[in-house]
Amino acid sequence: MKKLINAPENVLADALRGIELAHPELRVDHTNRVIYRATPKDHGTVGLISGGGSGHEPLHGGFVGFGMLDAACAGEVFTSPTPDQMQAATTEVDRGAGVLHIVKNYTGDVMNFEMAAELAAMEGGIEVRSIVVNDDVAVEDSLYTAGRRGVGLTVLLEKIVGAAAEQGRSLDEVAAVADLVNEAGRSMGMALTSCTVPSAGKPTFDLPDDEMEIGIGIHGEPGRRRVPLASAKEIAEQLVEPILADLDLGSAPGIVMLNGMGGTPLIELYVMYGEVAAILEKHGITVARSLVGNYITSLDMAGCSVTVLRANDELLSLWDAPVETPGLRWGQ
Repeated sequence: MKKLINAPENVLADALRGIELAHPELRVDHTNRVIYRATPKDHGTVGLISGGGSGHEPLHGGFVGFGMLDAACAGEVFTSPTPDQMQAATTEVDRGAGVLHIVKNYTGDVMNFEMAAELAAMEGGIEVRSIVVNDDVAVEDSLYTAGRRGVGLTVLLEKIVGAAAEQGRSLDEVAAVADLVNEAGRSMGMALTSCTVPSAGKPTFDLPDDEMEIGIGIHGEPGRRRVPLASAKEIAEQLVEPILADLDLGSAPGIVMLNGMGGTPLIELYVMYGEVAAILEKHGITVARSLVGNYITSLDMAGCSVTVLRANDELLSLWDAPVETPGLRWGQ
């Protein structure tokens, strides 16, 4: 195993130190392992927190900042943060208008965020709402979930809901936007290789050179099937067609993300996006906005995922709103 680390047991602590040094606009609570905006939002605005196991960067810490999250709780690699971390973050970001928890549908994350919400309400009187993102069409249940996994749509949801909160919308209104996005988005991923968790020191699973895994999760979970290696065009079809079979876009415009899993070069991601765009065009789907790059990764896994969100004028406006985070930034 070749990794740019000091020791496997110190990877998260060392990474948080590096994040803080690289981004003075962020503040890191090293005791609770929470990344915050250095300058909190104004009083009377809804707070947004998310989090999960590390190893998916830039998700979630890279999306803390203006127009997105107020805080991100960092668990050990592929391990949920604790309720204490989440409660600390909830208390810290509350500006008197309530807090929305954005939770990927993994059993540990869901359970711990629920406990944190109960503690924040009971001990601090904070009103907390939760949105459980469950966009993965690959599997209905898995080793880590009951129901669909929460994957790439999380990035789009954090951006759009972040803009709504920044506008000063109420907790009910922000939660309604989150529900709308969650209902209107679907994702599907694939892998060319496994990933290597630092503490394990070896690949999570074996994948022969002439095969690929279709429908993987972001922790290296197996997907729908293992099939022979194919061309980018064929891979795109195996990712997009299940999404379109599950999501009725009608005549609505789409926001499309072609996401890298961490180990695939950008040139290959653009090859894949070209094929995805061609399939969507064939189906008469207009891509109104697109995003290509590494946004929700699985350490060093080679592969990609596709996320399609059925949009409307409001969602496009919120998507276009200014954002300034380490992982995503545009606008004034």
